[in-house]
Amino acid sequence: MKHFPISDTHVPQARLAGLSYLVILGAGLWSEVGVRMQLVVPGDALATWQRTQEAGPLLSYGIAADLVMLAADILLAVLLFRLFRPVSAPVARTAMVLRLAQAAVIAASLTALVSGVLLVRGSDPAEASRLLGLFETHAAGYDAGLIFFGLNTVLTAWLLCRSGWTGRWLPGLLMLAGLVYLAGSATRFLAPELNILMQPAYLVPVVAESAFALTLLAGLRPRRVAQAA
Repeated sequence: MKHFPISDTHVPQARLAGLSYLVILGAGLWSEVGVRMQLVVPGDALATWQRTQEAGPLLSYGIAADLVMLAADILLAVLLFRLFRPVSAPVARTAMVLRLAQAAVIAASLTALVSGVLLVRGSDPAEASRLLGLFETHAAGYDAGLIFFGLNTVLTAWLLCRSGWTGRWLPGLLMLAGLVYLAGSATRFLAPELNILMQPAYLVPVVAESAFALTLLAGLRPRRVAQAA
């Protein structure tokens, strides 16, 4: 198998990609775990309303974190395309388009949360059911975006494996992460009763993407030099 060397110009791009990925992970996890999971009480509209009222601007901060995440995601999509283009330009381009599609779908779903902020400012508890519906609409949009991201992750794993830049464990872990995203979104829409069983599996993407981000941040310096097949 042919391996593709990392040039001196690629190293800073890889490190910027790694930094962008860490921003995505930090902002995305905080907006989900630190904000939405603290506000939403599944199946209880009134409790969700009360928590959101008491949290003040927390929901707005969560939206801001999501916007930061999306901006970093767009940058990362371009950087990874440039890094992986020598490996396979068509596959790298497809992966970039899928990642940008994910960002577009998630950005569109944020409009539901913006509507939620405006709704809570009205201070009318009669709108509690509508608020919970807006949270659910956003969650559904987010999971729809993860379908594109799951496919992107699978392609990225293939590109990384073919590049020879890392050991095979990392592409394998990324491939598994992509399958987790696809399975999670599939059960979300096709078998909701099974989706709850998928939640612990999302630890795999957290570990895989963190490892990939740190590998990029290190500059992707492979241990093997390029050789002809």
